[in-house]
Amino acid sequence: MKVYLGNDIRNVAVVGHAHSGKTTLISAMLHAAKMTATRGRIEDGSAVTAYDEEEVARRTTMSNAVAFAEWSGIKINLIDTPGFHMFVHETRAAMLPVEVALVVVNAQCGAEAVSDRVWKYAAEVTLPRVIAINQVDHPKADSRMGRQRMIEQLQEKWGRQVVPVQLPIVDQHGFHGVVDLVTMKAYLYKPDGDGRGEVGVIPEVLKADAKAAHEALVELVAEGKDELMEEFFREGTIPEQHLIVALHEAIREDRIFPVLYVSGLRNVGTDHLLDFLKVYAPAPTEREPVATRGILHSVSNGVNGSGTGDQDEIVMRRVDDKEPLALYVYKTMTDPFAGRISFFKVVSGMMTTDKTVQNFTRHEPERLAHLSIMQGRKAVEVSELHAGDIGAVAKLRVTLTGDTLGDKAHEVYLEPVPMPEPAMTYAIEPKSRADEDKLGPALHKVMEEDPMVKFFRDPQTNEFLVAGAGQQHIEAVVSKLKRRYHTDVMLKAPKIPYRETVLGRAEAQGRYKKQTGGHGQYGDCKVRMEAMPRGSGVVFGNEIFGGAIPRQYVPAVEKGVRESAARGFLAGYPVVDLKVTVFDGSYHDVDSSEMSFKMAARLAFRKCMEQAKPVLLEPVMRVEIEAPEDFAGALLGDLNGRRGRVQGMESGGAGTTVRAEVPLAEMLSYGTTLTSITQGRGSFRMEMDHYEVVPALLAQKILAASKQPVHDDGEE
Repeated sequence: MKVYLGNDIRNVAVVGHAHSGKTTLISAMLHAAKMTATRGRIEDGSAVTAYDEEEVARRTTMSNAVAFAEWSGIKINLIDTPGFHMFVHETRAAMLPVEVALVVVNAQCGAEAVSDRVWKYAAEVTLPRVIAINQVDHPKADSRMGRQRMIEQLQEKWGRQVVPVQLPIVDQHGFHGVVDLVTMKAYLYKPDGDGRGEVGVIPEVLKADAKAAHEALVELVAEGKDELMEEFFREGTIPEQHLIVALHEAIREDRIFPVLYVSGLRNVGTDHLLDFLKVYAPAPTEREPVATRGILHSVSNGVNGSGTGDQDEIVMRRVDDKEPLALYVYKTMTDPFAGRISFFKVVSGMMTTDKTVQNFTRHEPERLAHLSIMQGRKAVEVSELHAGDIGAVAKLRVTLTGDTLGDKAHEVYLEPVPMPEPAMTYAIEPKSRADEDKLGPALHKVMEEDPMVKFFRDPQTNEFLVAGAGQQHIEAVVSKLKRRYHTDVMLKAPKIPYRETVLGRAEAQGRYKKQTGGHGQYGDCKVRMEAMPRGSGVVFGNEIFGGAIPRQYVPAVEKGVRESAARGFLAGYPVVDLKVTVFDGSYHDVDSSEMSFKMAARLAFRKCMEQAKPVLLEPVMRVEIEAPEDFAGALLGDLNGRRGRVQGMESGGAGTTVRAEVPLAEMLSYGTTLTSITQGRGSFRMEMDHYEVVPALLAQKILAASKQPVHDDGEE
């Protein structure tokens, strides 16, 4: 395998909405570059970047996969990313190790919800973007939305910087070529061929359109550059050699988002796409220095041997072989044969095989044996990797996703990509004792691969819970547990974490008195209970004066109150948002004890709850839904049926964003419903917002299904 320097590398994240053809396009690009003998197919698992058995079964990309193409003296690293909204967090993680995002747009549908979301992710990190309109060969592509209208829609969404650098050649023979608006040459293809085009003549019907599009491109490239504008006005155009350099700079500086036309399925335009990435996509060495967090170690002041303490400092690292070595691990994969595989970006320095580096995140040394670059699942061994390249290594001891490794003498950290909070939680239950023994280790491996997955025990319900981005995400985890780790589990809806509170105010006396021979038990306290604002928890107050209750017994009263609040009153859910104040009581010199006052407090708490208008609270989620504008009415109707309150709507292009507050109990199966309503084109995310009182009729049903009211063991 040839070794490539940083200026001969292009790192590209292939992003876009589900079913826009990203994986098929990558397969066509690899075939055009003669990296594969045939074009891989998703359906039979032969696509290079669709090797996971779960992805093949579901026919959708669920995690990032890496492939590379050697093309005209350079290496193009391609990261295939998910387009389904449940897995889009993987796409966000893929933007850190690359220098350009190839946004694939379905020619039939235009920019859809996830396309818009990943575009925003790229904008947040100032990542250059190239747009590839795919599936131009589809019969419905031109009839549903004209090509000019497509460009107008993209400009409406993403700005006037969106500009074609090609025109598609579509006639009675279908889509079989493109016109390069920089060189003003036509490239003609044989559909279903090897992806290699031949230079031809621009069709007569396209000459006028091509001339107008060329002038529009030249004018946009020249904007903001005085020397180019002068040349443009003087010559009426910009010479090809100057235009190529200027377009490269404009793309790198985010001043232009070029549009190309391809068909991954018929392998049309793929070699020209590879050429475009070679010439116009920025190399890693052109990237601005990367801001890292360095550690400035303290130096002894010489007086008593002490220092001022280690301090953080910002360290700018150039993507250069001469800089100290730094690696960032952006993905972890578990292979049944190779074990844990860590995918990394060489941020700076040069990495050689069998080198020992320091894991700065976990403060442990790691030996990187058998460096490789990944072609899907296949590892291709290399002897060294230069700054800016993407590689992989197997069987690291402690390294996980988000870790920074490097030269021990130059400690730095790269901030990991923030993961959103899981939107949905399910209870998980092993089917057998053997499955129970395997569940923990298997889920641990799944969580290493996918940081979005969380596994924990609910302290309130004692259920084992698995959390993820949505229903399909969690179902995919369960399927992976069975297929890969032979662990059978059942999913069930988790118990909703209801709470209890009071709306009124009450006072009550709790007296605990028992005589069993010898020392008895005596505790007596009077407490006052009153409602507090949401989010207050349980507040305890002490207004004892005159020694009615000795000071040493007041903590026992508080403990009794808090234990009773944790046990609940109506149906065993914790009581929150109230204040309990002890203001009077009595004691016995011999029989009083901490235990007796704790029991007295429990009795007083229960009596107050009976009088203070207890109610049930339910969690309400803040929900944000993105979908095509055509489905807005259906979405609003569905939210109303879920007791949702719409907080606002925003429309942009052909998409709509709906923000609402909806009770968690109504959102457990929302992912499936949204997919049905929007034909798979909608996405949503939600997070906990606040608690609200459950409507009376619904509360009665919940209490009837729950256990009987809680009683304390003590008797007055």
